[in-house]
Amino acid sequence: GPIQSSIEEALIDAFSPWHLDVMNESHMHSVPPGSESHFKVVVVSDTFDDLRTLGRHRAINAALKPQLDAGLHALSIVPLTRQQWSDRGGVVPASPLCRGGSKTD
Repeated sequence: GPIQSSIEEALIDAFSPWHLDVMNESHMHSVPPGSESHFKVVVVSDTFDDLRTLGRHRAINAALKPQLDAGLHALSIVPLTRQQWSDRGGVVPASPLCRGGSKTD
């Protein structure tokens, strides 16, 4: 969708990632079908070599400020160096299922 595409473009522009996954996880939450409100991003970039985890999160949040300001509800961030990505075998844990209720509950 358009929000996912704008997230991908912003992350590519900001970090020239070696690997990028932008996953729409909205279907795992109490939102209407086709929503683009909950995303998980896996960004593997040499930009992160000199940054600690908090700095990486801040940089990604800054790059996605327009999307967050426009109403992006939830963003799960997995920022890794190439070495960290390699050490994990290119695998990140699956996101947990939503434990929240529906607004109509």
